[in-house]
Amino acid sequence: MASPSTANTVRTLPGPLVDPAPGLSTEEVERYSRHLIIPEIGALGQRRLKNARVLVIGAGGLGAPALLYLAAAGVGTLGIVDDDAVDLSNLQRQIIHGVSDVGRPKIESARDAIAELNPLVDVRLHNVRLDASNALELFSGYDLILDGADNFATRYLVNDAAAILGKPYVWGSIFRFDGQVSVFWEQHGPTYRDLYPEAPPAGSVPSCGEGGVFGMLCAAVGSLMVTEAVKLITGVGRSLLGRVALYDALGGSWREIRVSKDPDAPRITELTDYEAFCGLAPAETTDTEHSVTATQLATMLASRQAGLKDFDLVDVREAGEYDIVRIDGSVLIPQGRILSGEAWGELPQDKDIVFHCKAGTRSAAVLAAARKAGYQRVSHLDGGILAWVRDVEPQKPVY
Repeated sequence: MASPSTANTVRTLPGPLVDPAPGLSTEEVERYSRHLIIPEIGALGQRRLKNARVLVIGAGGLGAPALLYLAAAGVGTLGIVDDDAVDLSNLQRQIIHGVSDVGRPKIESARDAIAELNPLVDVRLHNVRLDASNALELFSGYDLILDGADNFATRYLVNDAAAILGKPYVWGSIFRFDGQVSVFWEQHGPTYRDLYPEAPPAGSVPSCGEGGVFGMLCAAVGSLMVTEAVKLITGVGRSLLGRVALYDALGGSWREIRVSKDPDAPRITELTDYEAFCGLAPAETTDTEHSVTATQLATMLASRQAGLKDFDLVDVREAGEYDIVRIDGSVLIPQGRILSGEAWGELPQDKDIVFHCKAGTRSAAVLAAARKAGYQRVSHLDGGILAWVRDVEPQKPVY
């Protein structure tokens, strides 16, 4: 259970997470000299960093700065889990990638940037989507996990896999101007499930791709995640285990809350279906009977303009997204207003309605809610406005 706190309660670390490597080369002594002259780190701490194996989930907003600082700090082995490619919209915050990397796998771009910064680091690439079938095997080869995932299903998966294997992990989260960082370690303190016992309702919390993120926030949160990782590896300082650091970039302030371990929570012994746990089961997002393609929608809009067919096209994204790109003739009613029940009065039941969002996930959730509320003449755009731009209006921007 989380609670506000200003108390200076120290969570004592169980000791350094990693044994020290045998020694440092002349090049390493010169490279890491600014660490070596800090008494709390010194040669022993740097040798522990050299011997450490850290797995980073995601080479995106949080993973990008975290990977660079882990490499710069001298972490000997870095694993990267990511199956995405670099997109132009990533470059606003994912500083490990550059213009020439657009279209490349993120893990390859990240590997090259790390090699340019510190060729002494052994980089291991895992070009997979993390799921319950591979998490335990992947995690078993590392001492520490850094979770930079941008969705709740992966966060619960990381938590449970780390708990089963008895490994600590550093968690970070960002949204718009707000960031959160903590350390979770079931053997010595609370876990992510103590902070969030239940997943929020599906669609109730926009992703960064839907709600946006202040680019510089990634650096602040990502670097704090690395700070916690280095403290765990070397055994120095006061850990965020049992605390969550909250950063308000717009207000320029930090605060913290304490997190207590639930003594009645069952021990985590196996992985589960995290998509279903978070309300994202495929059955809720693949209603092909009530979906239209982008080309079908284009034909429908042409018929409407000719006065041959009447229907409402409802954009369920946020206002900022609508300002970037829209389908002409659509009306904006954000998903939250519909799912809360506030906007039902704006949606006629005696008229065909087509919902759409960015990629189809939010509109599918709205479609399911509308049908549950008694709407019969509803459908949604399969693939969202991304499919529309790809198939109908390629001159329009995407995000």
